[in-house]
Amino acid sequence: MRKVLKDTIRNLFFITIGAAIAAVGLECFLVPNKIIDGGIIGISIMGAYIFKQFSLGAIIFCLNIPFIFLALQKFGKKFVFNTFYGISWLSIFVSLCHNHKITDDLILAAVFGGVVLGLGVGLILRNNGALDGTEIVAIRLAPKLGFSIGEIIMTFNVFIFFSAGFLFGFDRAMYSILTYFIAYKVIDIVLEGLNESKSVRIVTDFSKEIGDKMIKEMGASVTYIDAEGGYSGKPKRIIYCVISRLEVTKLKQLVKDVDSSAFISIENVHEVEGKRIKKR
Repeated sequence: MRKVLKDTIRNLFFITIGAAIAAVGLECFLVPNKIIDGGIIGISIMGAYIFKQFSLGAIIFCLNIPFIFLALQKFGKKFVFNTFYGISWLSIFVSLCHNHKITDDLILAAVFGGVVLGLGVGLILRNNGALDGTEIVAIRLAPKLGFSIGEIIMTFNVFIFFSAGFLFGFDRAMYSILTYFIAYKVIDIVLEGLNESKSVRIVTDFSKEIGDKMIKEMGASVTYIDAEGGYSGKPKRIIYCVISRLEVTKLKQLVKDVDSSAFISIENVHEVEGKRIKKR
């Protein structure tokens, strides 16, 4: 119980710091220079520009609320709470940082805005939260539409950047694409190379118990691989599955709750084809 409380406080602390950093990237670099990010934040920036009576922080908060509830069934209450907490603080910090423009140079704004925003978002993702509902929607829609998570996110962002071209000018849209690319790479660095999908192998003496929990609590498609211990010579069953990067933290905790000594191997997956087989 004490460890859970300690981990929760730690997560919330870094989510708060991440939200503050992301707000600086938005209000001090991107928004004053009419450069946007992808996803819901990009839509919010355009919305705040069109509807000037509403603040950017309020729009970010309101647009993300429906997507937070979409995450409840898939990612659990802890992720939803952390995401709600992070978005709430982002909305507050964005308002506090308003009218604090750092540079008029578009290249500097695009590059440093992307770096700072990516750092903030990466910290939040690393601590089991999120700031943007786009990825949540993509994860929910991917099995139904037959497209990968990356394909759905990219299609969504192409539409956003194309719209930004008409609103701010296509030069700003191109700067926005540069910002998005930089932010995405910085997020990967903060998360130690986490990509949209991860292949996971779990070696444990409790493969059935862990596999059943993964299917029931995460909706994961689990495959059992028969193996033999090199030292003990005893038969083993390795659990194999592919999950999204948002599910990594939850999976680790799930495995530790059953077998704290389980061996977990996580690798990057650059492309995933086929559909998950869901439990009926």
